[in-house]
Amino acid sequence: MIGILVLTHEDLGDHLIRCASHVVGMMPRRLSHLGVFTQDDPEDVLIRARELLEQLDSGDGVLILSDMLGATPCNIASRLVRPDKVECLVGVNLPMLVRVLTYRYEPLSDVIKKGLSGGQAGVIQINAKESNHAN
Repeated sequence: MIGILVLTHEDLGDHLIRCASHVVGMMPRRLSHLGVFTQDDPEDVLIRARELLEQLDSGDGVLILSDMLGATPCNIASRLVRPDKVECLVGVNLPMLVRVLTYRYEPLSDVIKKGLSGGQAGVIQINAKESNHAN
């Protein structure tokens, strides 16, 4: 089973995990979050993230989900990547998290593909139908 670390600004990761747990109907194992707050030293967060990776890895690898390219959580995550062992997707959203939870028993490379497609497919524009317009 792939471990999952949601590494984000503040409590965003915690809230995403709570929402995903609601959607899948349980609190999944080997899933954790780490929030980066304004007052945090990135080096301290990096140390904590390494500790969490060790706890989350059952031998199949860990996928880090981060929120924003170029931001501190993503920069920390990029320092943790180890090809085929620890990988990272950036731009986490609820559909991405639910998708990786659903497929986490697959190989890490497949979970990455599923996460990317789920996250991208979850961002769409909804057009109102004419019959829904209030006059």
